[in-house]
Amino acid sequence: MEREGSTPRAEGLTRRALLAGIGAAGGAGAMYAAMGVLGLAPTEGTAAVGATGGTRAPAPYVPPQPSDFSLRGGRAATVLVLGAGVAGLASAYELGKAGYHCTVIEARDRVGGRSMTLRGGDSVTELPARAGAGEPGPAAAGAVQRVTFGDGTYFNSGPARIAQWMVTLDYCRELGVPLEVFVNNNASAYVFTAGMKAPVRARTARADAYGYISELLAKATDEGALDARLDDGDRERLLDFLSSFGEIGASYEYSGGDRRGYRVDPGVGPGTALGPPPALSDVLGEGLGRMLTMDAGYDQAMPMFQPVGGMDSIVRALAREVGAANIRTGTRVTGIMNRPGGVEVSVEGGAPLTADYCVAALPPHLLARIPGNLGAGVQAALGTPVPLSAGKLGLEYGRRWWEIEDRVYGGATETDLDLGHIWYPSYGFHTDRGLIVGYYNTGADAETYAALPHGDRLRRALAQGGMVHGRKYGANLLASASVAWTRQPHIEGAWVRWPSMNGFSLLQRPAGRVYFAGDWLTHLIAWQAGAFESARKVVTELHHRVLKEG
Repeated sequence: MEREGSTPRAEGLTRRALLAGIGAAGGAGAMYAAMGVLGLAPTEGTAAVGATGGTRAPAPYVPPQPSDFSLRGGRAATVLVLGAGVAGLASAYELGKAGYHCTVIEARDRVGGRSMTLRGGDSVTELPARAGAGEPGPAAAGAVQRVTFGDGTYFNSGPARIAQWMVTLDYCRELGVPLEVFVNNNASAYVFTAGMKAPVRARTARADAYGYISELLAKATDEGALDARLDDGDRERLLDFLSSFGEIGASYEYSGGDRRGYRVDPGVGPGTALGPPPALSDVLGEGLGRMLTMDAGYDQAMPMFQPVGGMDSIVRALAREVGAANIRTGTRVTGIMNRPGGVEVSVEGGAPLTADYCVAALPPHLLARIPGNLGAGVQAALGTPVPLSAGKLGLEYGRRWWEIEDRVYGGATETDLDLGHIWYPSYGFHTDRGLIVGYYNTGADAETYAALPHGDRLRRALAQGGMVHGRKYGANLLASASVAWTRQPHIEGAWVRWPSMNGFSLLQRPAGRVYFAGDWLTHLIAWQAGAFESARKVVTELHHRVLKEG
């Protein structure tokens, strides 16, 4: 396929637009037939959707439909889906719409995988602490937490936000999952680093950083240090920009301003300003770079969104559409075998299951341990991604003091403490109770907490959070729950990292009749959108194969 932007047009219609129209009218089978006529249909060993970073533009996604089989005289196939996370449920959902009979196999006692929302009455079971992550004391070895949050309180212990450009929002619309704004950035939240004497509001830290950077750059520009790069017009335009961006005015001197905030907010009176900023050397020593750019990435935004009532609303809606009768929880896979004309999956404590095809939507490091005949290359590729650590703590308070006293409504406090981020809730404003994410950390910091039993995690997080919010941070606490994703049974990691891309392309192709799906096979690792995109790719390829072979 030619690169997007250079696609030949016929009477103003691009090939992609033509295919999308055919697919919408006649289903994926009609679109696939049209792709064959145009020479665009995927061949064996090539992906219909280009998730590997190649130059081929992806074909538009059109869900398979039952009419595809009547158009081509074929029949729907049976599919075993391994894993009831987002990728597995989305695969079964899309295939089910076309008439495939899918059975979803899940080792845990609940659907959703890492999309886990905790409420009162739930329990969290953990594996013993990993070797090298600390000494697992009696409380840490397979401990079970009983969640005692009050009615209406929930804790998104896994994914918690959705960017506007992500396909996840399309599924929320299709499945009827209501949304609300997730406050991803809040100038009233705090920043606290080791270089600070006390926490400051994010707006204050940003004003000081932008102000001094603008002053330095403006003075360098005014003194001619950038004349080799700027003509007279560029020079004036840059100085004009910096004067406003850093609030330095015509003097090119940063001395603070109302962007920093107030000690007493203006009202009838003019308010009381915070006063002069710290010295330049102090601001540079605060290490604000990461703190002020946490939401600068393309996958971060303001606003973002969340499902009303908890992130698991999405997986529960998918599970409802797939059907409870087609989902087997508490069933661990112990073997995956390609057989002539089908797939055989062995499960613990039961007879082997068979189907025409299989979609393996488990974490790769778990799939790598399952015996089978998928091939040495596939097994090696599955063992390449490295599972990474992340942890979260939910703190339910009987009083929303962060709103009442700190005037913080949603958003996050950024720190370089080992608790990482403190998130404030974006729902339930002005109600009695509320839940703060007391830490959201990754990497070595998450490993530090993962090695501890829940009680020690709680005490450590409360002590560090008190450095930001004072004594009230530990007062009126009603309940808490924590999750260390490396210690979650049948998951054992928050997401993965590919130390090399060896095997990435191989696993995007089927191993016999076994297909692989998950966010780990996309460039949206750790996002539900990656799981959805991967599921769509697999569903498209499997369906085209069935149509071709049927």
